[in-house]
Amino acid sequence: MDELYKEIKQMIIDCLDLEDISVDDIDTDAPLFGDGLGLDSIDALELGVALQKHYGITLSADSNETRAHFASVAALAELVKARRRTQEAV
Repeated sequence: MDELYKEIKQMIIDCLDLEDISVDDIDTDAPLFGDGLGLDSIDALELGVALQKHYGITLSADSNETRAHFASVAALAELVKARRRTQEAV
């Protein structure tokens, strides 16, 4: 498993206090909200704060782009990778 996927899954577990879920329980491509992991809007806010804290990423709460980034662990990983490439280029 990609190390970044594991890192993001652990961040989700830690910031949302998901005590009964392990990294292996979270499907990388499954939706984070609704039928997938079942997160809600409060969880989204907490996850946004965690992204800011861990990766320096700030997202607009009402943006369609933000919704796309929060679609799955894989989508969040792509966002982190893209931000890292941007920061390395500077």
